[in-house]
Amino acid sequence: MLIWAEILVVYAIWLLMAYLTNVWKLEITHASTIVTILWALLNLLPLLHLFIADFIVSDYWMVFIFSISTSAGMGFLAMSTPPVLARITGKCSEYSPECVGRGQKVLLYTSLPLIAFGVAGPAICYARVIVERRNSGVNNVDSWKKFWRFVNSRSPANIVALIAVLGLPYINPWSLQFGIPAICTLVATLLFSTTLSSYNRKLKPNGSPLTILIQVLVAAVSKLFYRIPKDPKELFEIQNSQLHSVPHTTSLRCLDKAAVIIPTKPIEEQEKNKWRLCRVTEVEETKAIVRMIPVSMTLIFCGVVNAIGFTYFMAQLDQTNPKVGRLKVPALVLVWFYRETGQKCADLSAKLSDYLDVSKSASRKLTSSLGIVVSMILAILCCITAAKVESRRLGVVREHGLVDKPDETVPMTMFWLLPQFLLLGAFDGLFGTGVVHFVFDQFPISMYRYLQYFYRSVLGIGHLCSILTVFAVGKISEKGGKMNWFQHDLNQSRLDKYYYTLAWLLAVNLVVFIVVAVFYRYNESKLKDEEFCVTCELEFDNITVTGECTLNLKCCCC
Repeated sequence: MLIWAEILVVYAIWLLMAYLTNVWKLEITHASTIVTILWALLNLLPLLHLFIADFIVSDYWMVFIFSISTSAGMGFLAMSTPPVLARITGKCSEYSPECVGRGQKVLLYTSLPLIAFGVAGPAICYARVIVERRNSGVNNVDSWKKFWRFVNSRSPANIVALIAVLGLPYINPWSLQFGIPAICTLVATLLFSTTLSSYNRKLKPNGSPLTILIQVLVAAVSKLFYRIPKDPKELFEIQNSQLHSVPHTTSLRCLDKAAVIIPTKPIEEQEKNKWRLCRVTEVEETKAIVRMIPVSMTLIFCGVVNAIGFTYFMAQLDQTNPKVGRLKVPALVLVWFYRETGQKCADLSAKLSDYLDVSKSASRKLTSSLGIVVSMILAILCCITAAKVESRRLGVVREHGLVDKPDETVPMTMFWLLPQFLLLGAFDGLFGTGVVHFVFDQFPISMYRYLQYFYRSVLGIGHLCSILTVFAVGKISEKGGKMNWFQHDLNQSRLDKYYYTLAWLLAVNLVVFIVVAVFYRYNESKLKDEEFCVTCELEFDNITVTGECTLNLKCCCC
């Protein structure tokens, strides 16, 4: 139920850009900034949620907390619409900026972080909840497993998605468009709360592997003035065949200081304080993360391109004609095509990797890098296509004298925007699987649960950078007394020039990525050639009660 309710919430969030520009009459850049920050949080918060679930609160309680946060956030968002609190605030009840008071603004800006906190969290914990219930001694584990497979299968999710796509846009009051997902989430939360009584409260979090990174950095800084021994065997390591170990490397030797043994103190005393002495394995795992920073920086700009989908693409979609003959087609249909294209491309990329024997390290390096390159090329084509479509839309606007009439529908069918939505979806799908495949061998084994959320965090940082990109491009465009490309509304702006700018910037970024990837120092595969499986936290479809599963890469950007 929570998974299905979350689908309704996500599709409702896609309508937020239209709500802010049509009802609140915000400037297009102001509205896009609000929406972009929300989506950035949706992609950045999972890492924080994983840390909390591993270190502080168990997965079961985290799901409950997330669902409460989502219910409250969507409720506040519904209450931010003018008619809901009109009698209390003394404001008018029309959907116009004059009816938006301070109370509505407080509710809106309170709802967004709550929604981001709630929606970003549940997926990271669903899989382990099933395992926890088995460990809690719950009967009929097989029935729970079958129920999970049904709930998280494609068919029910697609049905709920179609209900959201075909139903939400036909509901005229914005209060109901946001209120219905809030009610559904609340009902799902209440149903989930009935299972809390059977949860084993003795189960405690096992700790987060992210603390190892912090411990290594702190230990290395604390021994800044100690010399690193020439023989790496003199560094601290626990010799135990049952413990995972990584051999020492000569790169980033400054971090080796975290494993330096102070000769003036007993070794037993130093071992007890992990913030002063770390294993060589822990140091090498930290090095692996640090070495990925240059490559990760070349991927951030892809998040800038991704951000135009839920901001400016939706603004364009809101201005075009949604009718096909007499039939009014919901705007969310194009969003559905975008999401489905992303999922299909992710599946295709995974199958292609299997066909090329992705279990072998050399093949995985080639296919992953190629997948990222292809995804960037698709993103460039998406920006160029969007620019040409926007140029045509502006031409229609000028032809019909609609430049100063932003509330009028442009006589141009919305299906002109379909190619750019499809290209953006294909880019997202291939980029997500490409990044996860690329970093698979480079990621420490202890942090595999965080692997696919590494991709999402890169997108989140890119989303935040898109705000700065819009600001910088706008300032540069108005130099020499020229008009800023970003005006109050879409008809007066020049988004086509912004899209062209993104296209050539991404082309430069593509070249930089290829150069960095060529010189990047790859780790050798940590898996046998015949094995390509990780723990169940990395995948949500093929879960087993033993906690292992086949790696199933999918687009998780939404």
